[in-house]
Amino acid sequence: MTNTETKSKSGIILDRRQLISGATALGLSAAFGAMPAMAQEAQKKGGTLKLGMEGGSASDSLDPRTYADAIPRVCSLMFWNQLVEIDAKGDATPELAESWEAKPGAAEWIFNIRKGITFTSGKTLDADDVIFSLNLHRGETSSPAKGLLAQITDITKLSANQISVRLSGGNADLPYVFTDYHLMIVPNGTKDFSKPDGTGAFTLVEWQPGVRVVAKRKPGTYWKPGRGNFDTVELRYILDATARTQAIMTGQVDAINKLDPKTATLVAKAPNVAVVRTKAAGNRYSFVAHRDRDPYANNDLMLGLKYGIDRQKIIDTVFGGFASLGNDHLIGSTLKYYDASQPQRPYDPDKAAFHFKKAGVRTPLELLVSEGAYTGATDAGVLFQESLRRTGTALEVKRVSGDGYWDNVWLKQPFSAVYWSPRPTVDMQISTTFISDAAWNDTRWKRPAFDKLVIAARAELDDLKRRKMYADAQRLVSDDGGMICFAVGDFLDAHSKKLHGLAPHPRFDLNDNRLPEKGWFA
Repeated sequence: MTNTETKSKSGIILDRRQLISGATALGLSAAFGAMPAMAQEAQKKGGTLKLGMEGGSASDSLDPRTYADAIPRVCSLMFWNQLVEIDAKGDATPELAESWEAKPGAAEWIFNIRKGITFTSGKTLDADDVIFSLNLHRGETSSPAKGLLAQITDITKLSANQISVRLSGGNADLPYVFTDYHLMIVPNGTKDFSKPDGTGAFTLVEWQPGVRVVAKRKPGTYWKPGRGNFDTVELRYILDATARTQAIMTGQVDAINKLDPKTATLVAKAPNVAVVRTKAAGNRYSFVAHRDRDPYANNDLMLGLKYGIDRQKIIDTVFGGFASLGNDHLIGSTLKYYDASQPQRPYDPDKAAFHFKKAGVRTPLELLVSEGAYTGATDAGVLFQESLRRTGTALEVKRVSGDGYWDNVWLKQPFSAVYWSPRPTVDMQISTTFISDAAWNDTRWKRPAFDKLVIAARAELDDLKRRKMYADAQRLVSDDGGMICFAVGDFLDAHSKKLHGLAPHPRFDLNDNRLPEKGWFA
Protein backbone atom coordinates (compact mmCIF):
# COMPACT_ATOMS: atom_id res chain seq x y z
CA MET A 1 0.00 0.00 0.00
CA THR A 2 1.34 3.43 -0.89
CA ASN A 3 1.36 6.39 1.47
CA THR A 4 -1.51 7.95 -0.49
CA GLU A 5 -3.98 5.18 0.19
CA THR A 6 -6.12 4.02 3.10
CA LYS A 7 -7.96 0.73 3.34
CA SER A 8 -11.63 0.79 4.29
CA LYS A 9 -13.24 -1.79 6.58
CA SER A 10 -14.35 -3.72 3.54
CA GLY A 11 -10.80 -3.92 2.26
CA ILE A 12 -11.49 -1.53 -0.62
CA ILE A 13 -8.58 0.82 -1.22
CA LEU A 14 -9.62 4.46 -1.13
CA ASP A 15 -7.32 6.93 -2.82
CA ARG A 16 -6.40 9.70 -0.37
CA ARG A 17 -7.47 12.23 -2.97
CA GLN A 18 -10.97 10.83 -2.68
CA LEU A 19 -10.85 11.31 1.07
CA ILE A 20 -9.18 14.71 0.99
CA SER A 21 -9.92 16.60 -2.17
CA GLY A 22 -7.18 17.69 -4.46
CA ALA A 23 -9.61 20.38 -5.53
CA THR A 24 -7.78 22.88 -3.38
CA ALA A 25 -5.47 23.30 -6.34
CA LEU A 26 -8.36 24.66 -8.38
CA GLY A 27 -8.33 27.80 -6.27
CA LEU A 28 -4.73 28.59 -7.07
CA SER A 29 -3.51 31.15 -9.53
CA ALA A 30 -0.35 33.08 -10.17
CA ALA A 31 -1.67 36.60 -10.38
CA PHE A 32 -0.55 39.68 -12.21
CA GLY A 33 3.16 39.32 -13.02
CA ALA A 34 4.61 36.60 -15.19
CA MET A 35 5.93 33.72 -13.12
CA PRO A 36 9.30 32.14 -13.89
CA ALA A 37 9.24 28.81 -15.72
CA MET A 38 10.62 26.93 -12.74
CA ALA A 39 10.13 23.47 -14.17
CA GLN A 40 12.65 24.12 -16.95
CA GLU A 41 15.35 25.71 -14.83
CA ALA A 42 17.71 23.94 -12.48
CA GLN A 43 17.82 25.24 -8.93
CA LYS A 44 21.02 27.13 -8.23
CA LYS A 45 22.94 27.35 -4.97
CA GLY A 46 24.07 30.53 -3.26
CA GLY A 47 23.00 34.00 -2.25
CA THR A 48 21.24 35.57 0.71
CA LEU A 49 17.46 35.43 0.82
CA LYS A 50 16.00 38.47 2.56
CA LEU A 51 12.42 38.11 3.77
CA GLY A 52 10.18 40.85 5.13
CA MET A 53 7.32 39.35 7.11
CA GLU A 54 4.26 40.08 9.18
CA GLY A 55 3.18 37.44 11.67
CA GLY A 56 5.24 37.55 14.83
CA SER A 57 6.25 39.57 17.88
CA ALA A 58 8.95 40.06 20.48
CA SER A 59 7.44 37.22 22.51
CA ASP A 60 8.10 34.62 19.79
CA SER A 61 9.81 31.40 20.82
CA LEU A 62 11.39 28.55 18.89
CA ASP A 63 9.69 26.02 21.16
CA PRO A 64 7.25 24.24 18.78
CA ARG A 65 4.63 24.16 21.52
CA THR A 66 4.30 27.95 21.37
CA TYR A 67 3.88 28.72 17.65
CA ALA A 68 0.90 30.95 16.89
CA ASP A 69 1.89 32.91 13.80
CA ALA A 70 3.71 32.91 10.48
CA ILE A 71 7.25 33.95 11.43
CA PRO A 72 7.79 31.14 13.97
CA ARG A 73 6.42 28.70 11.37
CA VAL A 74 8.84 29.88 8.68
CA CYS A 75 11.75 29.80 11.12
CA SER A 76 10.95 26.32 12.38
CA LEU A 77 10.89 24.88 8.86
CA MET A 78 14.37 26.20 8.21
CA PHE A 79 15.73 24.13 11.11
CA TRP A 80 13.45 21.12 11.48
CA ASN A 81 11.31 18.83 9.36
CA GLN A 82 8.00 17.08 9.96
CA LEU A 83 6.80 13.54 9.38
CA VAL A 84 4.48 14.61 6.57
CA GLU A 85 4.39 17.56 4.19
CA ILE A 86 1.49 19.06 2.20
CA ASP A 87 2.18 19.27 -1.52
CA ALA A 88 0.99 21.85 -4.04
CA LYS A 89 -2.21 19.87 -4.67
CA GLY A 90 -3.13 19.80 -0.98
CA ASP A 91 -2.21 16.13 -0.57
CA ALA A 92 -0.19 14.56 2.23
CA THR A 93 3.26 13.58 0.97
CA PRO A 94 6.22 11.96 2.75
CA GLU A 95 8.79 14.04 4.61
CA LEU A 96 10.65 12.31 7.47
CA ALA A 97 8.11 9.50 7.23
CA GLU A 98 8.89 7.84 3.91
CA SER A 99 5.62 5.88 3.88
CA TRP A 100 2.63 4.87 6.00
CA GLU A 101 -0.13 2.32 6.10
CA ALA A 102 -3.48 2.22 7.87
CA LYS A 103 -4.88 -0.99 9.31
CA PRO A 104 -8.54 -1.75 8.47
CA GLY A 105 -10.75 0.80 10.24
CA ALA A 106 -7.94 3.41 10.31
CA ALA A 107 -7.53 3.11 14.10
CA GLU A 108 -3.95 1.82 13.82
CA TRP A 109 -1.28 3.22 11.54
CA ILE A 110 2.27 2.16 10.75
CA PHE A 111 4.77 4.92 9.85
CA ASN A 112 8.15 4.08 8.33
CA ILE A 113 10.87 6.59 9.22
CA ARG A 114 13.56 7.53 6.70
CA LYS A 115 16.99 6.04 7.26
CA GLY A 116 20.28 7.93 7.15
CA ILE A 117 18.88 11.36 8.11
CA THR A 118 20.97 13.29 10.64
CA PHE A 119 20.36 16.23 12.94
CA THR A 120 22.69 19.24 13.05
CA SER A 121 24.49 17.65 16.01
CA GLY A 122 25.27 14.55 13.93
CA LYS A 123 22.76 12.32 15.68
CA THR A 124 20.94 9.93 13.33
CA LEU A 125 17.15 10.24 13.22
CA ASP A 126 15.28 7.25 14.65
CA ALA A 127 11.90 6.21 16.02
CA ASP A 128 12.72 7.45 19.53
CA ASP A 129 13.09 11.01 18.21
CA VAL A 130 9.71 10.81 16.48
CA ILE A 131 7.93 9.41 19.54
CA PHE A 132 9.48 12.04 21.80
CA SER A 133 8.55 14.84 19.39
CA LEU A 134 4.91 13.77 19.16
CA ASN A 135 4.66 13.25 22.91
CA LEU A 136 5.73 16.86 23.50
CA HIS A 137 2.18 17.71 22.44
CA ARG A 138 0.39 15.03 24.47
CA GLY A 139 -0.39 14.70 28.16
CA GLU A 140 0.59 17.59 30.43
CA THR A 141 1.27 20.29 27.87
CA SER A 142 -0.07 23.65 26.78
CA SER A 143 0.60 22.87 23.12
CA PRO A 144 -2.21 23.92 20.76
CA ALA A 145 -1.67 20.59 18.97
CA LYS A 146 -2.73 18.64 22.05
CA GLY A 147 -6.34 18.47 20.89
CA LEU A 148 -5.34 17.22 17.44
CA LEU A 149 -3.41 14.34 19.03
CA ALA A 150 -6.00 13.58 21.73
CA GLN A 151 -7.26 10.60 19.75
CA ILE A 152 -3.87 8.88 20.02
CA THR A 153 -3.88 6.24 22.77
CA ASP A 154 -0.42 4.82 22.18
CA ILE A 155 2.71 5.32 20.10
CA THR A 156 4.94 2.26 19.97
CA LYS A 157 8.43 1.74 18.60
CA LEU A 158 8.40 -1.30 16.31
CA SER A 159 11.99 -0.91 15.17
CA ALA A 160 14.64 1.79 14.87
CA ASN A 161 12.78 3.20 11.88
CA GLN A 162 9.17 2.19 12.36
CA ILE A 163 6.41 3.22 14.76
CA SER A 164 2.82 2.16 15.39
CA VAL A 165 0.22 4.81 16.22
CA ARG A 166 -2.99 3.57 17.85
CA LEU A 167 -6.11 5.71 18.05
CA SER A 168 -9.23 5.58 20.19
CA GLY A 169 -11.24 5.53 16.95
CA GLY A 170 -10.65 5.56 13.23
CA ASN A 171 -9.17 8.66 11.61
CA ALA A 172 -8.69 8.67 7.86
CA ASP A 173 -6.86 12.01 8.15
CA LEU A 174 -4.02 11.02 10.49
CA PRO A 175 -1.19 11.73 7.99
CA TYR A 176 -2.66 15.22 7.59
CA VAL A 177 -2.74 15.67 11.36
CA PHE A 178 1.02 15.18 11.40
CA THR A 179 1.43 18.18 9.09
CA ASP A 180 0.28 20.55 11.85
CA TYR A 181 2.99 23.17 12.12
CA HIS A 182 3.66 22.53 15.81
CA LEU A 183 4.73 18.93 15.16
CA MET A 184 8.40 19.44 14.38
CA ILE A 185 10.66 16.41 14.78
CA VAL A 186 13.41 17.14 17.31
CA PRO A 187 16.03 14.92 18.97
CA ASN A 188 14.89 12.69 21.79
CA GLY A 189 15.18 14.50 25.13
CA THR A 190 15.36 18.05 23.74
CA LYS A 191 14.74 20.70 26.41
CA ASP A 192 16.42 23.80 24.98
CA PHE A 193 14.89 24.92 21.67
CA SER A 194 16.83 28.20 21.48
CA LYS A 195 19.64 26.36 19.69
CA PRO A 196 17.78 24.28 17.11
CA ASP A 197 19.19 20.82 16.47
CA GLY A 198 17.24 19.75 13.43
CA THR A 199 17.21 17.82 10.18
CA GLY A 200 16.36 20.96 8.16
CA ALA A 201 18.55 22.70 5.61
CA PHE A 202 19.75 25.54 7.86
CA THR A 203 21.33 26.30 11.22
CA LEU A 204 20.58 29.29 13.43
CA VAL A 205 23.03 32.19 13.47
CA GLU A 206 21.02 34.96 15.14
CA TRP A 207 17.66 35.03 16.91
CA GLN A 208 16.17 38.41 17.85
CA PRO A 209 12.40 37.87 18.20
CA GLY A 210 10.54 40.95 17.04
CA VAL A 211 13.56 42.14 15.03
CA ARG A 212 15.22 39.56 12.82
CA VAL A 213 16.38 35.97 12.38
CA VAL A 214 19.50 34.87 10.49
CA ALA A 215 20.23 31.32 9.37
CA LYS A 216 22.94 29.74 7.24
CA ARG A 217 22.95 26.67 5.04
CA LYS A 218 24.46 23.52 6.48
CA PRO A 219 27.62 22.26 4.79
CA GLY A 220 27.21 19.32 2.47
CA THR A 221 24.14 18.19 0.56
CA TYR A 222 20.68 18.59 2.00
CA TRP A 223 18.76 15.32 2.07
CA LYS A 224 15.98 16.81 -0.09
CA PRO A 225 17.27 17.09 -3.67
CA GLY A 226 16.95 20.58 -5.15
CA ARG A 227 16.10 22.25 -1.86
CA GLY A 228 18.09 24.24 0.67
CA ASN A 229 19.82 26.44 -1.92
CA PHE A 230 20.50 29.75 -0.18
CA ASP A 231 23.77 30.34 1.63
CA THR A 232 22.03 32.59 4.13
CA VAL A 233 18.47 33.53 5.03
CA GLU A 234 17.73 36.81 6.78
CA LEU A 235 14.17 37.24 7.99
CA ARG A 236 13.13 40.71 9.11
CA TYR A 237 10.06 41.48 11.18
CA ILE A 238 8.21 44.16 9.19
CA LEU A 239 4.75 44.26 10.74
CA ASP A 240 3.55 47.39 8.95
CA ALA A 241 2.07 46.63 5.51
CA THR A 242 3.23 49.92 4.01
CA ALA A 243 6.79 49.34 5.22
CA ARG A 244 6.78 45.81 3.79
CA THR A 245 5.55 47.07 0.44
CA GLN A 246 8.23 49.76 0.39
CA ALA A 247 10.86 47.16 1.24
CA ILE A 248 9.98 44.93 -1.73
CA MET A 249 9.56 47.84 -4.15
CA THR A 250 12.97 49.27 -3.30
CA GLY A 251 14.80 45.95 -3.28
CA GLN A 252 15.54 45.92 0.44
CA VAL A 253 14.03 42.43 0.63
CA ASP A 254 13.51 39.66 -1.90
CA ALA A 255 10.02 38.60 -0.81
CA ILE A 256 7.21 39.63 1.51
CA ASN A 257 4.06 37.99 2.78
CA LYS A 258 0.62 39.52 3.35
CA LEU A 259 0.81 42.12 0.63
CA ASP A 260 -1.81 44.80 1.26
CA PRO A 261 -4.67 43.97 -1.14
CA LYS A 262 -5.35 47.66 -1.66
CA THR A 263 -1.92 48.10 -3.28
CA ALA A 264 -1.49 44.65 -4.87
CA THR A 265 -2.45 45.72 -8.39
CA LEU A 266 -0.05 48.66 -8.24
CA VAL A 267 2.80 46.50 -6.93
CA ALA A 268 2.23 43.97 -9.71
CA LYS A 269 2.98 46.67 -12.28
CA ALA A 270 6.50 47.22 -10.94
CA PRO A 271 9.05 45.97 -13.51
CA ASN A 272 11.14 43.94 -11.06
CA VAL A 273 8.41 42.58 -8.77
CA ALA A 274 5.93 39.72 -9.23
CA VAL A 275 2.81 39.08 -7.16
CA VAL A 276 1.66 35.55 -6.35
CA ARG A 277 -2.01 35.05 -5.53
CA THR A 278 -3.46 31.92 -3.96
CA LYS A 279 -7.17 32.43 -4.42
CA ALA A 280 -9.80 31.62 -1.79
CA ALA A 281 -7.40 29.48 0.22
CA GLY A 282 -6.01 32.09 2.57
CA ASN A 283 -6.66 33.39 6.05
CA ARG A 284 -10.10 33.31 7.56
CA TYR A 285 -10.77 36.87 8.79
CA SER A 286 -13.04 37.03 11.78
CA PHE A 287 -14.26 38.70 14.94
CA VAL A 288 -14.71 36.26 17.81
CA ALA A 289 -16.83 36.54 20.95
CA HIS A 290 -16.68 34.46 24.12
CA ARG A 291 -19.93 32.52 24.21
CA ASP A 292 -19.54 31.77 27.92
CA ARG A 293 -19.71 35.46 28.88
CA ASP A 294 -22.54 37.96 28.80
CA PRO A 295 -23.76 39.49 26.62
CA TYR A 296 -22.28 37.09 24.05
CA ALA A 297 -23.79 34.04 25.72
CA ASN A 298 -27.07 35.18 24.16
CA ASN A 299 -27.35 33.64 20.69
CA ASP A 300 -29.79 36.31 19.52
CA LEU A 301 -27.09 38.89 20.16
CA MET A 302 -24.65 36.79 18.13
CA LEU A 303 -27.14 36.46 15.28
CA GLY A 304 -27.64 40.21 15.37
CA LEU A 305 -23.91 40.70 14.92
CA LYS A 306 -23.77 38.14 12.11
CA TYR A 307 -26.62 39.73 10.16
CA GLY A 308 -25.36 43.22 11.02
CA ILE A 309 -21.97 43.02 9.30
CA ASP A 310 -21.66 44.11 5.68
CA ARG A 311 -19.21 41.45 4.53
CA GLN A 312 -19.02 42.45 0.89
CA LYS A 313 -18.26 46.06 1.74
CA ILE A 314 -15.36 44.99 3.93
CA ILE A 315 -14.05 42.65 1.20
CA ASP A 316 -14.24 45.40 -1.42
CA THR A 317 -12.91 48.19 0.77
CA VAL A 318 -10.35 46.53 3.03
CA PHE A 319 -9.24 43.58 0.90
CA GLY A 320 -9.58 45.17 -2.52
CA GLY A 321 -11.78 42.29 -3.64
CA PHE A 322 -9.06 39.71 -2.94
CA ALA A 323 -11.27 37.56 -0.71
CA SER A 324 -14.47 35.50 -0.71
CA LEU A 325 -17.49 35.79 1.56
CA GLY A 326 -17.17 33.96 4.87
CA ASN A 327 -20.16 32.25 6.46
CA ASP A 328 -19.26 32.24 10.17
CA HIS A 329 -17.29 29.01 10.16
CA LEU A 330 -13.74 28.40 8.99
CA ILE A 331 -14.33 26.08 6.05
CA GLY A 332 -13.24 27.62 2.78
CA SER A 333 -14.74 26.69 -0.58
CA THR A 334 -11.55 24.95 -1.73
CA LEU A 335 -11.75 22.27 0.97
CA LYS A 336 -13.42 18.95 0.38
CA TYR A 337 -16.64 18.68 2.41
CA TYR A 338 -17.29 22.41 2.16
CA ASP A 339 -21.08 22.72 2.32
CA ALA A 340 -22.00 24.78 -0.72
CA SER A 341 -25.71 24.26 -0.03
CA GLN A 342 -25.61 26.32 3.16
CA PRO A 343 -27.15 29.73 2.37
CA GLN A 344 -24.73 32.62 2.62
CA ARG A 345 -25.69 34.86 5.53
CA PRO A 346 -26.49 38.29 4.04
CA TYR A 347 -26.19 41.78 5.45
CA ASP A 348 -29.72 42.32 6.76
CA PRO A 349 -30.04 45.31 9.15
CA ASP A 350 -33.74 44.63 9.82
CA LYS A 351 -33.14 41.01 10.78
CA ALA A 352 -30.14 42.09 12.89
CA ALA A 353 -32.28 44.68 14.68
CA PHE A 354 -34.91 41.99 15.38
CA HIS A 355 -32.35 39.74 17.07
CA PHE A 356 -30.77 42.61 19.02
CA LYS A 357 -34.20 43.61 20.32
CA LYS A 358 -34.93 40.02 21.29
CA ALA A 359 -31.57 39.83 23.08
CA GLY A 360 -32.27 43.05 24.99
CA VAL A 361 -29.09 44.86 23.97
CA ARG A 362 -28.82 48.12 25.95
CA THR A 363 -25.15 49.01 26.27
CA PRO A 364 -22.48 49.58 23.60
CA LEU A 365 -20.37 46.56 22.73
CA GLU A 366 -16.57 46.87 22.67
CA LEU A 367 -14.52 45.28 19.92
CA LEU A 368 -10.72 45.13 20.25
CA VAL A 369 -8.79 45.35 16.98
CA SER A 370 -5.16 45.59 15.99
CA GLU A 371 -3.04 45.50 12.87
CA GLY A 372 -1.17 42.83 14.81
CA ALA A 373 -4.24 40.66 14.42
CA TYR A 374 -4.27 41.11 10.65
CA THR A 375 -3.66 43.91 8.20
CA GLY A 376 -6.92 45.78 7.80
CA ALA A 377 -8.44 44.67 11.12
CA THR A 378 -8.92 48.27 12.23
CA ASP A 379 -10.65 49.33 9.02
CA ALA A 380 -12.78 46.19 9.09
CA GLY A 381 -13.83 47.01 12.64
CA VAL A 382 -14.78 50.57 11.69
CA LEU A 383 -16.85 49.33 8.75
CA PHE A 384 -18.54 46.83 11.08
CA GLN A 385 -19.31 49.71 13.43
CA GLU A 386 -20.87 51.67 10.56
CA SER A 387 -23.00 48.78 9.32
CA LEU A 388 -24.33 48.16 12.83
CA ARG A 389 -25.53 51.76 13.13
CA ARG A 390 -28.36 50.91 10.73
CA THR A 391 -29.52 48.30 13.25
CA GLY A 392 -29.59 50.77 16.14
CA THR A 393 -26.76 48.99 17.96
CA ALA A 394 -23.63 50.82 19.09
CA LEU A 395 -20.20 49.23 18.68
CA GLU A 396 -17.09 50.84 20.15
CA VAL A 397 -13.94 49.90 18.24
CA LYS A 398 -10.83 50.02 20.41
CA ARG A 399 -7.47 49.79 18.66
CA VAL A 400 -4.69 48.14 20.68
CA SER A 401 -1.00 47.51 20.08
CA GLY A 402 0.03 44.71 17.77
CA ASP A 403 3.01 43.87 19.98
CA GLY A 404 1.96 40.98 22.17
CA TYR A 405 -1.57 40.91 20.73
CA TRP A 406 -1.72 37.13 20.63
CA ASP A 407 -0.56 36.89 24.24
CA ASN A 408 -2.52 39.75 25.79
CA VAL A 409 -5.76 40.05 23.79
CA TRP A 410 -6.58 36.90 21.86
CA LEU A 411 -8.17 34.19 24.04
CA LYS A 412 -8.42 36.71 26.91
CA GLN A 413 -10.69 39.56 25.76
CA PRO A 414 -14.39 38.81 25.16
CA PHE A 415 -14.68 40.33 21.66
CA SER A 416 -11.68 40.75 19.39
CA ALA A 417 -10.29 40.46 15.87
CA VAL A 418 -8.56 37.25 14.81
CA TYR A 419 -7.47 35.51 11.65
CA TRP A 420 -7.23 31.76 11.28
CA SER A 421 -4.73 30.12 8.97
CA PRO A 422 -6.08 27.41 6.67
CA ARG A 423 -5.75 23.76 7.56
CA PRO A 424 -5.60 21.00 4.91
CA THR A 425 -8.78 19.19 6.01
CA VAL A 426 -12.20 20.13 7.34
CA ASP A 427 -11.61 18.03 10.44
CA MET A 428 -8.37 19.81 11.34
CA GLN A 429 -9.90 23.22 10.64
CA ILE A 430 -12.86 22.76 12.97
CA SER A 431 -11.21 20.50 15.55
CA THR A 432 -8.46 23.03 16.20
CA THR A 433 -11.00 25.75 16.97
CA PHE A 434 -14.44 24.49 17.91
CA ILE A 435 -14.10 21.21 19.83
CA SER A 436 -14.99 21.98 23.45
CA ASP A 437 -11.59 21.23 24.97
CA ALA A 438 -9.47 22.56 22.08
CA ALA A 439 -6.60 24.70 23.36
CA TRP A 440 -7.48 27.36 20.78
CA ASN A 441 -11.24 27.39 21.27
CA ASP A 442 -11.23 31.18 21.06
CA THR A 443 -15.02 31.52 21.19
CA ARG A 444 -15.34 29.31 24.30
CA TRP A 445 -18.18 27.58 22.50
CA LYS A 446 -18.78 24.15 24.01
CA ARG A 447 -21.38 21.83 22.59
CA PRO A 448 -21.07 18.08 23.41
CA ALA A 449 -23.33 17.18 20.49
CA PHE A 450 -20.98 18.98 18.12
CA ASP A 451 -17.95 17.21 19.60
CA LYS A 452 -19.65 13.84 19.16
CA LEU A 453 -20.56 14.65 15.56
CA VAL A 454 -17.02 15.65 14.58
CA ILE A 455 -15.45 12.61 16.24
CA ALA A 456 -17.87 10.34 14.40
CA ALA A 457 -17.22 12.07 11.07
CA ARG A 458 -13.48 11.67 11.56
CA ALA A 459 -13.81 7.89 11.60
CA GLU A 460 -16.44 7.58 8.87
CA LEU A 461 -15.07 6.12 5.65
CA ASP A 462 -18.35 6.29 3.74
CA ASP A 463 -17.83 9.47 1.75
CA LEU A 464 -21.49 10.47 1.47
CA LYS A 465 -22.12 9.99 5.19
CA ARG A 466 -18.97 11.89 6.05
CA ARG A 467 -19.92 14.78 3.80
CA LYS A 468 -23.34 15.05 5.47
CA MET A 469 -21.81 15.02 8.96
CA TYR A 470 -19.32 17.76 8.15
CA ALA A 471 -22.10 19.81 6.54
CA ASP A 472 -24.11 19.53 9.77
CA ALA A 473 -21.03 20.59 11.74
CA GLN A 474 -20.58 23.70 9.60
CA ARG A 475 -24.20 24.73 10.11
CA LEU A 476 -23.96 24.26 13.86
CA VAL A 477 -20.93 26.55 14.09
CA SER A 478 -22.45 29.13 11.75
CA ASP A 479 -25.83 29.27 13.51
CA ASP A 480 -24.79 28.90 17.14
CA GLY A 481 -21.09 29.68 17.42
CA GLY A 482 -19.31 32.82 18.55
CA MET A 483 -17.34 33.45 15.37
CA ILE A 484 -18.18 36.11 12.81
CA CYS A 485 -16.05 34.86 9.93
CA PHE A 486 -16.79 37.48 7.30
CA ALA A 487 -14.11 36.74 4.69
CA VAL A 488 -11.81 34.02 3.38
CA GLY A 489 -8.82 35.83 1.98
CA ASP A 490 -6.50 35.23 -0.90
CA PHE A 491 -2.84 34.79 -0.07
CA LEU A 492 -0.86 37.64 -1.62
CA ASP A 493 2.93 37.39 -1.70
CA ALA A 494 5.31 39.63 -3.60
CA HIS A 495 8.85 38.80 -4.68
CA SER A 496 11.76 39.97 -6.75
CA LYS A 497 11.72 38.45 -10.23
CA LYS A 498 15.26 37.18 -9.68
CA LEU A 499 13.85 34.91 -6.95
CA HIS A 500 12.35 31.59 -8.01
CA GLY A 501 10.34 29.04 -6.05
CA LEU A 502 7.60 31.24 -4.62
CA ALA A 503 4.66 29.30 -6.04
CA PRO A 504 1.01 29.29 -4.92
CA HIS A 505 0.17 26.75 -2.24
CA PRO A 506 -3.24 25.74 -0.84
CA ARG A 507 -2.23 25.85 2.83
CA PHE A 508 0.04 28.77 3.64
CA ASP A 509 1.61 31.75 1.92
CA LEU A 510 5.30 31.87 1.00
CA ASN A 511 4.91 28.43 -0.61
CA ASP A 512 3.57 26.78 2.54
CA ASN A 513 6.00 28.79 4.71
CA ARG A 514 8.84 26.86 3.07
CA LEU A 515 10.28 29.48 0.74
CA PRO A 516 13.73 29.40 2.45
CA GLU A 517 13.87 25.67 1.75
CA LYS A 518 12.23 25.65 -1.70
CA GLY A 519 13.53 28.85 -3.33
CA TRP A 520 16.61 29.87 -5.29
CA PHE A 521 17.99 32.84 -7.22
CA ALA A 522 18.19 32.91 -11.00
